Amino acid sequence: MRITTWNINSLNARLQHALDWLAANPVDVLALQELKLTDDKFPHDALREAGYEAAVFGQKTYNGVALLARGAVADVTRNIPGFADESARVIAGTVEGPGGPLRLVNGYFVNGQAPGTEKFEYKMSWLRALRDWLREELAAHPRLVLLGDFNIAPEDRDSYDPVGLAETIHHTTEERDHFRKLLGLGLTDAFRLFEQPEKSYSWWDYRMLGYQKNRGLRIDHILVSEALLPQVKACSIDRTPRKWPKPSDHAPVTLTLA
Repeated sequence: MRITTWNINSLNARLQHALDWLAANPVDVLALQELKLTDDKFPHDALREAGYEAAVFGQKTYNGVALLARGAVADVTRNIPGFADESARVIAGTVEGPGGPLRLVNGYFVNGQAPGTEKFEYKMSWLRALRDWLREELAAHPRLVLLGDFNIAPEDRDSYDPVGLAETIHHTTEERDHFRKLLGLGLTDAFRLFEQPEKSYSWWDYRMLGYQKNRGLRIDHILVSEALLPQVKACSIDRTPRKWPKPSDHAPVTLTLA
């Protein structure tokens, strides 16, 4: 079973990219972030033709998340229960997987803008609420995958310039501490279970030849629960779509389960 996360950065603008990628990479689940469209504008028909049903939580212009699956997505939750939020950032659902049901939590984590700002404080509050809710989700669903655009580079090796960008957004001690606390719930960064090429990133700025110079960050992650660890066989970043015309600034990250 293969499960992918991809910040598509506007499904309206990049629906054909998603369809082309799925045709070449027929994964079982595709978790999308930054749909930038409302639920009524979601292209269900085109994706059904490609073999996917979707659970959607959209928002006009900003945010928006979806779970695309080969089968049904059940027990859907939208956003963090009990946390007041006007942004469509989280969708969770259950799909059938090898060995039983899988709980998938797809998140478009808050960017945070810069330390010391209101948006950064919002990020800190959001991360605390997410962790509290995930603790409950893990108790109810031991076979759980947390995936999405985390907007956090958890280690220096996840940044093209860890010294120059130290304590800037995505690199702050506070953000990295929250990432470690997510791991402390009993989750594991699947990408780091395997030997990976140096300077492996999932996002590159559109500006200043960011991709061409590999000035990137690894901020798209897939975390797996302890119950799933024996089934994890691979986790990799596919840079191919980042080379296409008018691409998303993010690349897909795929988890393979036995």
